[in-house]
Amino acid sequence: MLQRVYRNRGIQSASELDLGLARLLPPEGLLGIVPAAELLANALVDNQAITIVGDFDADGATSTALALGALRDMGATRLNYLVPNRFEFGYGLTPEIVALAAKDRPDLIITVDNGISSLEGVAAANELGIATLVTDHHLAGSELPAAAAIVNPNQPGCDFPSKHLAGVGVIFYLMLALRKTLRERDWFTERELTEPNPSGPNPAGPNPAEPNLAQYLDLVALGTVADVVPLDRNNRILVAGGLQRIRAGHARPGILALLEVAGKNPQSLVASDLGFIVGPRLNAAGRLDDMSVGIECLRSEDVHQARPLAERLHQFNRDRRVIEQNMQKEALDALEDLQLDAADALPLGITLFEPGWHQGVVGILASRIKDKFHRPTIAFAEGEGSDIKGSARSIPGVHIRDVLDAIATRHPGLISKFGGHAMAAGLSLAREDFAAFSRAFIAELERHADDLQLQAILDSDGALEEGDFNLDAATALRFGGPWGQHFPEPAFDGVFGIVQQRLVGEKHLKLVLALPGSGEIIDAIAFNVDLQQWPNDSIEQVDAVYRLDVNEFRGRKSVQLIVEQLTVEQLKIAP
Repeated sequence: MLQRVYRNRGIQSASELDLGLARLLPPEGLLGIVPAAELLANALVDNQAITIVGDFDADGATSTALALGALRDMGATRLNYLVPNRFEFGYGLTPEIVALAAKDRPDLIITVDNGISSLEGVAAANELGIATLVTDHHLAGSELPAAAAIVNPNQPGCDFPSKHLAGVGVIFYLMLALRKTLRERDWFTERELTEPNPSGPNPAGPNPAEPNLAQYLDLVALGTVADVVPLDRNNRILVAGGLQRIRAGHARPGILALLEVAGKNPQSLVASDLGFIVGPRLNAAGRLDDMSVGIECLRSEDVHQARPLAERLHQFNRDRRVIEQNMQKEALDALEDLQLDAADALPLGITLFEPGWHQGVVGILASRIKDKFHRPTIAFAEGEGSDIKGSARSIPGVHIRDVLDAIATRHPGLISKFGGHAMAAGLSLAREDFAAFSRAFIAELERHADDLQLQAILDSDGALEEGDFNLDAATALRFGGPWGQHFPEPAFDGVFGIVQQRLVGEKHLKLVLALPGSGEIIDAIAFNVDLQQWPNDSIEQVDAVYRLDVNEFRGRKSVQLIVEQLTVEQLKIAP
């Protein structure tokens, strides 16, 4: 079964499943990392003041916490950080953020998870005599900022084989390169440490004063999974290393506290738990308030310090859910008025704007609408002054940042600023231009119509054998990853008899299914079902796409199917 699953994901040999840290791609392959490490090493030698400027999502928070911790462990004493409040400053290293940072008189600004498009911000820092080191993973524009150094696997000329590092992965790689540079300068042997190294000895290093950077892999794993970057082999190595530390009880107190408030056992943690349990609670701070709450939680030295911060993040996430549900209802009501139920009535793309929508939640709303209708979707909320800010989510076949770039080229001035990835992007424009932008968006999508996959495709690893519905198989699948973007969790399909069905949690369908052939029964659950169709006692049989999972309840483990889809067209209705 596992051989089939791995083969379906392009694994050719058992050696590709070796996710040991020794298999990581070397840092030297990243363009600009050597001069960046030299710049940082000089900053440490000269005791320069360093300010980290992060992003207001989970990737930015983990990147900021990692940079602060690793630099401290390597001897930096004058450290500070800033995370732009999305409601006041927007995204990235803007001139306004540089002016705010300048009040602390930094010698060096390091951007994490942003900066590759911050031309004006870097120029403002240069005018003030502040050097900038840009670390980012977002796609570069036609012009690069005039920074002292840039590390980004997606900058022109970089041949690093893994283009999918998250921002936290990029700063982790830079810290590896910095440690090597400092080691070559005898920094660790010449410095007289008056206190024990807080990170402990590095068993693989030549000097016990060197920090063990593996202690930061829990942050790398969290930021990588939460940012939904493709899990190529290099990213799977990073995530696997982080999960191993968390399961072994070596995670930082902030992550343990976030797992505690969510009721999750660290010992059974898998990658999807980082994406669906920890990540959203961290992201909620940046969406509703200030990401510094999340960063301070991750930086906490003990669980007593971390717990109240984790509880605050947990409450933010509850509030976010309520806001999102209300916004989603408004959006679906608006779409229903347009009579978009029939697939042939759907436009190629969907744009939505309501003045009362929360700026921090439109990204989630766009994702939900995209998932429901399988169309590229952009949701807007009010921004500063007369501007509106949009968050875009895309589908296979549509590189959303390239679409925005093409619109900006064909309609100069229509979009004031934009940036992002193939599947997600952000933009700003004048409120009065919303209708014009919506027309331009559809027109640009029509140019890509041949590439659009207008029907959602759900991949399956086929049917399971009767003997595969057991705890050993479910456990092997659960821990056979890490699974994630572009290395999806195994899913299977089959026809089952329905023995019992009932709603739980108001919108989830709890099922007892009869296995094909044997008639043995198994528990299953389908989340967020169509309440107009389910539950339905007249349905005796269902064709399901599902995941084989382990359910833990009061210390007891059992097999459970997580149903991804119930195919209506193939349902057998009882007379």
